[in-house]
Amino acid sequence: MNRELEYMFVQSARVWIPDAEEVWKSAELTKDYKNDDASLQLMLEDGTTIDHKLDPKTKNLPYLRNPDILVGENDLTALSYLHEPAVLHNLKVRFIDSKLIYTYCGIVLVAINPYETLPIYGTDIINAYSGQNMGDMDPHIFAVAEEAYKQMARDERNQSIIVSGESGAGKTVSAKYAMRYFATVSGSASEANVEEKVLASNPIMEAIGNAKTTRNDNSSRFGKYIEIGFDNRYRIIGANMRTYLLEKSRVVFQADEERNYHIFYQLCASANQPEFKNLRLSTANDFLYTRQGRSPVIEGVDDAKELRTTRHAFTLLGINESYQIGLFQVLAAILHLGNVEIKDRDSDSSLIAPNNRHLTAFCELVGVTYQDMSQWLCHRKLKTATETYIKPLPRLQATNARDALSKHIYAKLFNWIVEHVNKALVTNIKQHSFIGVLDIYGFETFEINSFEQFCINYANEKLQQQFNMHVFKLEQEEYMKEQIPWTLIDFYDNQPCINLIEAKMGILDLLDEECKMPKGSDDSWAQKLYNTHLKTCSLFEKPRMSNRAFIIQHFADKVEYQCEGFLEKNKDTVNEEQIHVLKASKFNLLVELFQDEEKATTPTGQVPGTGGRTRLSIKPDKGRDTSSKEHKKTVGCQFRNSLQMLMETLNATTPHYVRCIKPNDFKLAFSFDPKRAVQQLRACGVLETIRISAAGFPSRWTYQEFFSRYRVLMKQKDVLPDKKLTCKNVLEKLVQDQDKYQFGKTKIFFRAGQVAYLEKLRADKLRAACIRIQKTIRCWLARKKYLRQRSAAITIQRFTRGYQARCLAKFMRRTQAATIIQKYQRMCVERKRFRQKQAAALAMQTILRAYMARQKYQALLREHKAVIIQKHVRGWLARCWYKHCLEAIVYLQCCIRRMRAKRELKKLKIEARSVEHFKKLNKGMENKIMQLQRKIDEQNKDNRVISERLVSLESSYASESERMRGELGRLRGVEEDAKNKANQVSSLLEELEKLRKELSVTQQEKKTIEDWAQKYRDEMEKMVSELKDQNGLLKKEKDDLNRMIQEQSQQMTEKMTRAIAQETQQLETDLNEERSRYQNLLTEHLRLEEKYDDLKEELAQSKNVSKPGHRRTDSTHSSNESEYTYNSEYAELEDGSRVGEDVTRGMDTSLTLKLQKRVTELEQEKQSLRNELENKEEQFQRARARDDAQFRKARGAELEYESLKRQELESENKKLRHDLAEMRQSLLGGTAASAGAPGSPAYKVLLDQLNASCEELEVRKEEVLILRSQLVSQKEAMHHKDEKETMTEPSVFAQDVNKLKDADELKQAYVGLKDTNRLLEQQLQTQRRTHDSEVESLRGELQNVKEENNRQQQLLAQNLQLPPEARIEASLQHEITRLTNENLDLMEQLEKQDRTIRKLKKQLKVYSKRIGEMGAGHTEGQTSPGQMVEEPIHPVNIPRREKDFQGMLEYKKEDEMKLVKNLILELKPRGVAVNLIPGLPAYILFMCLRHSDYVNDDQKVRTLLTSTINSIKKILKKRGDDFETVSFWLANTCRFLHCLKQYSGDEVFMKHNTSRQNEHCLSNFDLAEYRQVISDLAIQIYQQLVKCMENILQPMIVSGMLEHETIQGVSGVKPTGLRKRTSSIADEGTYTLDSILRQLSAFHSTMCQHGTDPELIKQVVKQLFYIIGAVTLNNLLLRKDMCSWSKGMQIRYNVSQLEEWLRDKGLMNCGAKETLEPLIQAAQLLQVKKKTDEDAEAICSMCHALTTAQIVKVLNLYTPVNEFEERVSVSFIRTIQTRLRDRCESPQLLMDTKMIYPVTFPFNPSSLALETIQIPTSLNLSFLTRV
Repeated sequence: MNRELEYMFVQSARVWIPDAEEVWKSAELTKDYKNDDASLQLMLEDGTTIDHKLDPKTKNLPYLRNPDILVGENDLTALSYLHEPAVLHNLKVRFIDSKLIYTYCGIVLVAINPYETLPIYGTDIINAYSGQNMGDMDPHIFAVAEEAYKQMARDERNQSIIVSGESGAGKTVSAKYAMRYFATVSGSASEANVEEKVLASNPIMEAIGNAKTTRNDNSSRFGKYIEIGFDNRYRIIGANMRTYLLEKSRVVFQADEERNYHIFYQLCASANQPEFKNLRLSTANDFLYTRQGRSPVIEGVDDAKELRTTRHAFTLLGINESYQIGLFQVLAAILHLGNVEIKDRDSDSSLIAPNNRHLTAFCELVGVTYQDMSQWLCHRKLKTATETYIKPLPRLQATNARDALSKHIYAKLFNWIVEHVNKALVTNIKQHSFIGVLDIYGFETFEINSFEQFCINYANEKLQQQFNMHVFKLEQEEYMKEQIPWTLIDFYDNQPCINLIEAKMGILDLLDEECKMPKGSDDSWAQKLYNTHLKTCSLFEKPRMSNRAFIIQHFADKVEYQCEGFLEKNKDTVNEEQIHVLKASKFNLLVELFQDEEKATTPTGQVPGTGGRTRLSIKPDKGRDTSSKEHKKTVGCQFRNSLQMLMETLNATTPHYVRCIKPNDFKLAFSFDPKRAVQQLRACGVLETIRISAAGFPSRWTYQEFFSRYRVLMKQKDVLPDKKLTCKNVLEKLVQDQDKYQFGKTKIFFRAGQVAYLEKLRADKLRAACIRIQKTIRCWLARKKYLRQRSAAITIQRFTRGYQARCLAKFMRRTQAATIIQKYQRMCVERKRFRQKQAAALAMQTILRAYMARQKYQALLREHKAVIIQKHVRGWLARCWYKHCLEAIVYLQCCIRRMRAKRELKKLKIEARSVEHFKKLNKGMENKIMQLQRKIDEQNKDNRVISERLVSLESSYASESERMRGELGRLRGVEEDAKNKANQVSSLLEELEKLRKELSVTQQEKKTIEDWAQKYRDEMEKMVSELKDQNGLLKKEKDDLNRMIQEQSQQMTEKMTRAIAQETQQLETDLNEERSRYQNLLTEHLRLEEKYDDLKEELAQSKNVSKPGHRRTDSTHSSNESEYTYNSEYAELEDGSRVGEDVTRGMDTSLTLKLQKRVTELEQEKQSLRNELENKEEQFQRARARDDAQFRKARGAELEYESLKRQELESENKKLRHDLAEMRQSLLGGTAASAGAPGSPAYKVLLDQLNASCEELEVRKEEVLILRSQLVSQKEAMHHKDEKETMTEPSVFAQDVNKLKDADELKQAYVGLKDTNRLLEQQLQTQRRTHDSEVESLRGELQNVKEENNRQQQLLAQNLQLPPEARIEASLQHEITRLTNENLDLMEQLEKQDRTIRKLKKQLKVYSKRIGEMGAGHTEGQTSPGQMVEEPIHPVNIPRREKDFQGMLEYKKEDEMKLVKNLILELKPRGVAVNLIPGLPAYILFMCLRHSDYVNDDQKVRTLLTSTINSIKKILKKRGDDFETVSFWLANTCRFLHCLKQYSGDEVFMKHNTSRQNEHCLSNFDLAEYRQVISDLAIQIYQQLVKCMENILQPMIVSGMLEHETIQGVSGVKPTGLRKRTSSIADEGTYTLDSILRQLSAFHSTMCQHGTDPELIKQVVKQLFYIIGAVTLNNLLLRKDMCSWSKGMQIRYNVSQLEEWLRDKGLMNCGAKETLEPLIQAAQLLQVKKKTDEDAEAICSMCHALTTAQIVKVLNLYTPVNEFEERVSVSFIRTIQTRLRDRCESPQLLMDTKMIYPVTFPFNPSSLALETIQIPTSLNLSFLTRV
């Protein structure tokens, strides 16, 4: 021991020393402690050095301080040093620094009132604590409630939660939250029944039982014990409340700064309400009972509003309005009674004024006479053995009697309200167990302590004794369980103090005895106390300065009680005659208050009859004597009895303790006063728990935990395979004193301080290891540095020598280069000089030679030019001479020729006159005449042509002449104008001269102007240059502005892009929210359906009890099926209601009411749906009737109109046919642009095919009719043949048909005729339907023709208004449009005909094959299809080829239930998923549905779909917790939904199909509404699948993600307390991360085997990852032991493994990784630095997925595992809060683990062809026929 002390009390060790202000103060040793030292050298935290003296006698050392890693522990018993300063410091650190108000202290939960609303009581917190062990999560009132609830269910034992503390410590709130927890986890919160009523009782009890005191504005002045009852399924069924020791004296007296009960002030504040006018109330200051404390108002409390809350609570509890007004009348009467003034008549008597208005008001309110009340307020009746007489009372006694009456009335009223609250909470269901919540006052000590404080402290003594015994019992059980040698632990036993109070001749006994004395007084009772206990009991003392007080040494403190008033309060006497007057009241409620319990009526029942006034009698009454004796039972006796009953109840239950602590007296948020806290810790027993724990072995470790924590203290040779033996060997070496520890079966038990000792050894070992590691690393770093420096020096030398060598080589190269440069430079200089001289000589020669050449050239040029001039001059002279000569010669020739011509003319004239000449001329004239005649004829022809031309020319000439005449006239006019203007020329010349003069003047002016213009131009140029400069600047500015505009536009574009993205994201979020809301509604609807089914089952079970043979069929209907099955459901509901009426006679009343209420709600819901359906049907019927009426009305006119129009239509039809033929001809005659256009060869072929198809269709129809008749005849023939085989011998079949008897022939003829008639009847019906359809089509065509006619008329009217060119163009456009439309219609008709032909061909093949099979035995010569052959016919079943299978399955109506049973209800998913194709049941169901659609049977379609949906729901309800079943039916439901879409015929879905699949589309029914129903069903299955997977994963998540050490050796185990937390060491059977990954892989593989859509698998995985992240983060936020650096590393590693799993499965893009972001950021937050402002900024930017509350919570919970880590400072947390203040986010702390992402089912078409599906025989579906 001394060695350990010397080891612990060394320099730098920290201790606790007492302090007057802070109670305990921390200090640090500056010098090692030696055994003979008389003092300790200490240094306080502020740096002050002190010398702490030790007690020379005891040598007690100060308390050692726990290591920092133990500070802030969840459980105070986990502290190594268990003493008062350690407890106080741990609570302070948790409360102030970490903002944690709950702390365990062994089995006690310490709750400190934060005086601030904290977000730690929501439903999410309740769900987080539900099902958890008490030590696994952080301390919380919910953990205590969960422990009580779990122990009740596990141990079948009633539980109690004892909540105690001072006034204002938060007892009532803690009790309220415990009750809320029970209501939520037990399932009654959703029904809002008992829990709401219990909570509704709180406003009532606070109003009538709470008041303002100096310490608390809402102090409970009574104790209460609420028993919450549970049934055998542990659901709340009722509650009961017991109250203790109401402070009645507060009704008539209040100290300064205190108030009366709240209800009085609430009434006064509402006095102006109309219903309170007759109460005659006013303000609280007007009444004596409400103004004594001089503080009628509480800040922040609206009394009028509180009264409304109280009245609402009364209504919830069934206290009707009349009773409420009655209660308020009684309360108002009490106030008026307090204002009744009693005056002295003389010294021995008193009186009340005759017309006292307050007494009058009192009498009117309570219904008594003024005379009687005033009489007995001032008098009392005294009884003797022989007579009774009336004695007047002095004023003081009369006033006390008045106050006693007021208190008595209020007490009666209080008890009446409590009684009726209990009646409202009671139930008739048998109570299986209960949990009691005790909300009782804590230990109280004031300056003046009276009877109330005495009773309160007496109750606390009893509770403390029970608490000590329970703690002692638990310790004993733990030691016995672990087989530890049991040694008696010395603990404080307060039985002597209890005996002092309640034993024989104790304080209460003497008080009752003194009350019985005729002249007993407080003084005489005090003397008896002194005489009896002063010398015999050490716990009883007498004050030095008082003879009217006594002191009791309680377990918490000494309390001095003043004897004054003890007797009066204990007697609680009331004038009996006053009670008689009140009992004779006409006010029914007041009479009820004073009746016995069995005679009291309930507020919800009928009002009792009016009580008459009783007459006072002077004679003694034996009945009254009995009542008076009962009335004389003292308050102390009553309280002792009720306390005894309470203790018996608590002892019969398993107790759980909650101790509420008030941190300060000023109600400051998170302010801690150490003095007040220590006072309450001592008073509530927390320190006693610590002391008991410290007296034994408070620290307890499992062997695995000890080994993991202190493995560093062991050597390798000490580690043995047996962990237990290893721990024993190590402990024997480390701790020499074996009394300091004990080895149990599973744990090691340590004395107080040993864990700290081991922690110090471990820290020293780690520190030494760190030093060695540092030494080695520093050596390695130094050697590495030396080697690096050596290598650097060698490298520098190498580079230096190389540099020098390079410099020498460079110098040599430069020298050589300089020599060469000099050589070449000199050569260049000489060469340059030579070239200069050479160039100069050459230049001189060149110039000289050029000059000589130019001179010679000039001479030659002059000579050449002279020659040219001479040549041209001589030529010109020669030409001039030649021209002159030529002109002279020509003139001469002309003169000569003129002379000769004159001579010849003269000769000719002479010859012409001569005959001879004429004869010569006419010689040969005749021949010439003939030629000329011919020429004349030719000329005549030419003349005619020319004459024609001439005529035309004459006409043109005439017109030209006219034109020329006009032109001539114009020219003459012009000539005259010219003459006139010629006359003007002279004047113009004069003017011209004048203008010339003016021109000269103008030129001078022009010159002047030009000078000025030049000057102006220069100025303008200068200005232009300036403007250009400015323009340049403006352009620059413009460019800048353009750039800015572009940037702004770019920014605006980006902003708009972001806004659009945000808007898109918001829309997506809204869509997801809407989906989530819709899917939540579906979930709620499913839950209501399940409840409805449960109620029906309960009714059926109850019916089976009364009528064993009756069973009720369960049915579950979809919400969207009511429009198809509401009639059957209505009938079933009526049957169920009749069954309920029969059953409820024998059932419990409350269950019946609950069931009836639920059934009524469901009936109302169904009735509303039915009404809505009926309204829809009525609207449809009205619309249909209206259409029918209109149709009939129009039909009557159309019948007459049709008779007139038929011929017109026929002619029009012929015309249209003719037009069609012409159009075809025109199309065939034209040239088409493309091969596919009308008129092209392809189009011609199509028309030919159409005509041929039509002809073939008619032929096939006839063949089908013939084949049908033959088929029927063959079937009948075979049928008769089979009958014949059973009745006759085989030889009969060999006879000929002609040898049959007449009867058989007639029978066969009759049967044949009957079949023919049936066939003809069918054909007739078919023709009738065809005729009807044709009539309808003709009507449609008629309507179309009418519309087309109207449209043509409109177009014609429009065209007539257009111009001719536009009219032609519009007509052409219209004709083109019409032809195009007709062409398209013809193409559509052609396609329809093709489809019909293909279908008929397939049917024909089927029929022909059947005929071939069935007619195999027919002979070739058979002429009649009805004749029989001689040989027997044996039909052969030839299997169809696969290509003829249409992908349909045919079943009979009666086989539908068998189909559903075999395919859904009895199908085993495991075998189907492994052995068959995925989605096979969905394909089979759809193929059956296709056949029902093919045969156009709507009833069959509806029943099949309804049965399928109901059967899936039924199988999911039956095996909803089986993952494979739910996954299997989710996959098949989705596949069925996809098939309905894929084959619906919608274009949007058909584009994904093959042509063969498009042929399989549904043809008769639109199942869009059923698609919605099946989609809703798929959503419900998905949610059930998520719930099922969550239930499987839930136990694995916390263990695998948080507790298991995936990276071994990173995290260490810290010491644990009595509340054993889950170890982070993986034991056998615990889940690991591999368990989670294996389970996820199993989920994934199963869903893939079932054929679940890949997109749906992604959504499932995303949901699972969200659950993993949310559960892990929630547990991290609620577990202080998990918030460490090493745990953050473990979490990040685990998350990386999950991401690796996603990568392996190809699911990285499914959004699952993003759901883990909050958890990742929380892990990063645990690992980052948390010191500076830069760290705070980094945290704020990093943790964007975490809320502010979560970040602050993680920082508050951050706990170092080793001493080398540091805690997060409070200032850093405040910095984080300041930076995150502007965040707009939810204040919710935990993530919602129940949140389910909205699911979508993207369309996923199947490539599987329906005709290729084979049905295995294992499904037992042989009754299905492939079609």
